Amino acid sequence: MIPRRHEISRLEAFSDAVFAIAITLLALTLQVPELTTVTPQALVTALASHWPSYLSFVLSFVTVLIAWVYHHRLLQGTKRAGTGLLYANGALLLVVSAVPFPTALLGAYLATPAASVAAAIYAGYIGLLNMIYNVLWWIVARPQGGTHLKGWRPPTSMLLSYLGFPCYLVAVAIAFRSPAASLLICGALWVLWTIMAPMPTAAQA
Repeated sequence: MIPRRHEISRLEAFSDAVFAIAITLLALTLQVPELTTVTPQALVTALASHWPSYLSFVLSFVTVLIAWVYHHRLLQGTKRAGTGLLYANGALLLVVSAVPFPTALLGAYLATPAASVAAAIYAGYIGLLNMIYNVLWWIVARPQGGTHLKGWRPPTSMLLSYLGFPCYLVAVAIAFRSPAASLLICGALWVLWTIMAPMPTAAQA
């Protein structure tokens, strides 16, 4: 029989690999500009025109990084890899692995008339990531048994994560009026979560 902690170590190693690949693939959204006339001014202008790609790259990189930090903290406090945890973790990795797509979409269309749709899709996708992460957190952090329910209080960082999902819904709605405001909400959330990063828990799953 595989030791329980070894099960978590395998799960964490697999998850870390997916997170690492997803973050690496984000760099592929950054493209070297092609110039018809090669001059210093033309290169500077071309680089400056690609600012949406740089912005979307930074937003997505930090989002995935924060997701990894929270994921790492959760698994540190987990002693058993139950079936629910395995499937919820798999769903999270599914969404994480595809983050480069909405990132590339945002970078390609943020400076166009289709910016509202691109920003809404991006905010909605990151909101989906947040929702699945919240499910994973509940599986890990919830009390295991009726005797432990009385007096149990979820950690502050968990509550903040749960509040993130309605904020992403607002960001999706606002994107159709102001893509910049939508992305500002996304950025503000990861600043908050960076400050409130959780410490290891003693929960079991």
